Amino acid sequence: MEDTSAIRLQNITKRFGKVVANDSISLDIRRGEILSLLGENGSGKTTLMNMLAGIYFPDEGQIFVGGRPVTIASPKDAFACGIGMIHQHFKLVDVFTAAQNIVLGLESEGKLDLKAASARITDICKKYGFSIDPAKKVYDMSVSEKQTVEIVKVLYRGADILILDEPTAVLTPQETDQLFAVMRNMRADGKAMVIITHKLHEVMDVSDRVAVLRKGRYIGDVATADTSPQKLTDMMVGHAVTLNIDRPMPKDPTPRLEVQNLTVYDAMGVKRLDNVTFTAMGGEILGIAGIAGSGQRELLESIAGLQPLRPGASIRYRPIGTAPADQGVELVGKTPLQIKRAGVSLAFVPEDRLGMGLVGSLGMTGNMLLRSYRKGAGFFTDQKGPKKLAESVMQQLEVVTPGVNFPVRRLSGGNVQKVLVGREIAQEPSVLMTAYAVRGLDINTSYTIYNLLTEQKLKGVAVIYVGEDLDVLLELCDRILVLCGGQVSGVVDARATTKEEVGLLMTRFEKEAAQA
Repeated sequence: MEDTSAIRLQNITKRFGKVVANDSISLDIRRGEILSLLGENGSGKTTLMNMLAGIYFPDEGQIFVGGRPVTIASPKDAFACGIGMIHQHFKLVDVFTAAQNIVLGLESEGKLDLKAASARITDICKKYGFSIDPAKKVYDMSVSEKQTVEIVKVLYRGADILILDEPTAVLTPQETDQLFAVMRNMRADGKAMVIITHKLHEVMDVSDRVAVLRKGRYIGDVATADTSPQKLTDMMVGHAVTLNIDRPMPKDPTPRLEVQNLTVYDAMGVKRLDNVTFTAMGGEILGIAGIAGSGQRELLESIAGLQPLRPGASIRYRPIGTAPADQGVELVGKTPLQIKRAGVSLAFVPEDRLGMGLVGSLGMTGNMLLRSYRKGAGFFTDQKGPKKLAESVMQQLEVVTPGVNFPVRRLSGGNVQKVLVGREIAQEPSVLMTAYAVRGLDINTSYTIYNLLTEQKLKGVAVIYVGEDLDVLLELCDRILVLCGGQVSGVVDARATTKEEVGLLMTRFEKEAAQA
C-alpha cells in the first residue's frame, strides 16, 4: 500500500523550563489532505507546528519527511523540506510590492529578474485560484491580499506542505470562502495542509481530518465526516461542554451612550472614523463588525478619551438609574482621568492587552490595584482587597499562573486576556467596551466570557463587543453595527441578519470606491 504521509512526527517532546509544551506526540500529516489541529489554549498546537517550521527544535523525538528522518533547525531547513508556515501576523515589508516581498531573501545568480518572478507568481495564482497583482504595494492591500502574498511566498519557494495559523481570523465570510476554495485546489494538487483554528464550523467545512491535543498530549484524530462540533469540543476539553450561547431578549433597553458625528484622524493625518453616529442601549449587547483596520480600535479609544476628536462630535453618557430627562455627562474633551473623576462608570478591555490594558511587570494583584472597585455583589466584587479579587479572577476564569504576584507578561496571551476581562468586569460598570475579548482563548473560556457579558447585559449595562468571529456576533449580540473604512455602513438586528449580509456591509464602501 502506498505511503501517503508527507510528514510523520514520532514521540516529539518540547519543554520550556519545567513546562512540557509537547509530550511525546506522534502524528501523521498526509498528502492531498487538509488536517485541522485543535486544542485549548496551552495545548501545544502552535509549538508543535513551530518545530516543523524551524522556529523551535524538539528536545526529544524524530521528524520524518517523505519517509526520511530530517533535522529541522531553522526556517531554511524547513523550506528545504518543502514546509512553509503562514503565521497569523504577516511578515511583509509595506513599501515593497507583492513580487518583491515574495522573492525577498532568495538567493539568485546575478541581477534579480523581477519580470520573470512576476510571471511565475501569476502562473501560481492561475493554478490555484489566487487573485493578486505582483506589482501592487503591500500598503495598498486588503488583509486578504496580504495573506495571499504570504501563501504565494511559500509556494514560490517550493513548499508542498503548508501550515496555516488562524488564517481566517481577520477575513470576511466571502474572503474565507475564497481562501477555502484555494485550499481545496491545493489539496487536489497533492499538497498537505494543516490549519490551526478555534472556529469549529470552519473545521467542519474545510478539513478532511481533525487531530486533537490536550495539555500538550496527543488525544487522537478523527475523520471530519464522522464527527461533530460537540464531539470535538468534548475531546479538547475532556468532558462535556455546552456550546449554546444564552441570549435573552433585552429588557427595558434605555440609552446609555449616545455617540454623534465622531470623526478621528490619526497622527499621519489619515481619517480613521468618518462621522460615526450610534446609540448603545443599556440591557443589550451591541456588536461592532468590520474587517481589520476599519476604525474599531479608534472608536472605543475615542469613547474612553484616548483619541482627539474633530469639532462637532458628542459622546453623551447616562449611568444606570438615570431619569429620562437627565442629559447625562458629555465625554468629549475629557481625559480618561477626568472621565473617571466625573463619576463615569466605564470599563474598557482594549485590543492591546499589555501595551494599554495591563502592566506586564506587575502580577495580578498589582494590576487589580490599578483600579478602584465599588462594593457590590457582582461576579468578582464580593471579594475584599486586590489580592482576594485577583485570587477570585484566577479561580473563576481558570487563569494558569504560578501565583497572583507572578508577572503577567510571562503568562500566555490567553491567560493575560482572562486577567484583563476579569478586572474590568469587577468594576460593575454602566458601559462595558471589549475589543476582541476572546481572541486567543479556548472554547471553554470563550463561553465563560460570553456568559459574563450576558450577565452584565441583564444588569442593565450597555455592552459594546468588538469581535472578528461573525458566528459569535450573530449568536451573542442583539444588534450589530458594521464599520467599513471608518464609516457606519449599517446597523442590523443580529437575530434577523445573516453572515452574508454582514460580510457585504463590511466591504460596501470599499466596493463603491473601486467602482467609482
